[in-house]
Amino acid sequence: MTASRKAYFNWSGGKDSALALYHVLQNKVADVQLLLTTVNAQVNRVSMHGVRIELLHIQGECIGIPIREIRLPETVSMDEYNKIMYQSVNTLVTEEFHHTIFGDIFLEDLRKYREQQLAPFGLQVHFPLWQRSTKELLNEFLDLGFKTIVVCVKAILLDQTFAGRIIDKDFIKDLPSSVDPCGENGEFHTFVFDGPIFKSPVKFSIGEKVYKEYQAPKNSNDNCFSPNQDSQMGFWYCDLIP
Repeated sequence: MTASRKAYFNWSGGKDSALALYHVLQNKVADVQLLLTTVNAQVNRVSMHGVRIELLHIQGECIGIPIREIRLPETVSMDEYNKIMYQSVNTLVTEEFHHTIFGDIFLEDLRKYREQQLAPFGLQVHFPLWQRSTKELLNEFLDLGFKTIVVCVKAILLDQTFAGRIIDKDFIKDLPSSVDPCGENGEFHTFVFDGPIFKSPVKFSIGEKVYKEYQAPKNSNDNCFSPNQDSQMGFWYCDLIP
C-alpha cells in the first residue's frame, strides 16, 4: 500500500474502536500504522476509561499495531486540549500520515467538531460505523467473536454491578431502555481483550471498583458530558490489572 494510504486510528481501547478498526482492516480503506490514545498524565490511565497505560500498550502488542499516547493534564480546558491535539496531529502530518479514523456512530456535533479541527491538516477523515444501528453493531461485535469488559459506567444511569461485566447477550438484555446499547452517549466504556483483530488475547485480572466524581466541563468534546453542563458527574470504575 502506498504512503498516501498511511493512517492513524483514534483509539480508545473499547469496543467501538475495535469494531471500526476491524472494518478498516477488512475493507483496506487505509493502511493503519498507529493507534493514537489520549491518556491522563497524572494517573497514567486512558482518559475517561481509566485503563492503565501498561494494559493499553499490551493491547496494542496483541493487535500488532503500536500505541502512541497523547498525554493530557487531569484537568484541561478546551483551549489547552485543542492546542495539545493540534501539536500532536501536526507531528503526524509531518510523518506523512494522510488518513485518520474514528469509531463514532451518531453524535453529529462530535463529528462536526472533529472534522473542523482536522480540516486545516488536509487529512482524510473516516467514520466506518457512522449512523449504523447501535444494537446491530453490538450484536455484530459479539457474533464476530470480540470479547470486552466494562471498565467505567455513568453512575446516574448504571449501578456498580455493571462495572466489571463481560458484555454478552445477557448484558444487552439487562441494559435499561434509557442506555444506548453501545454506550454512544457516554453511559459506559469498555476494554476489548480478544477478537478477530488480535494475534493473542490480552491477559489481565480484575481489581477493585472505585467511585469518582468529576466536574462536567462546559463545551466539552467528550461525549460523557452534555454541553454547557456544570453539575458533578459520578462514575464507577473497575480496575484491570496487567
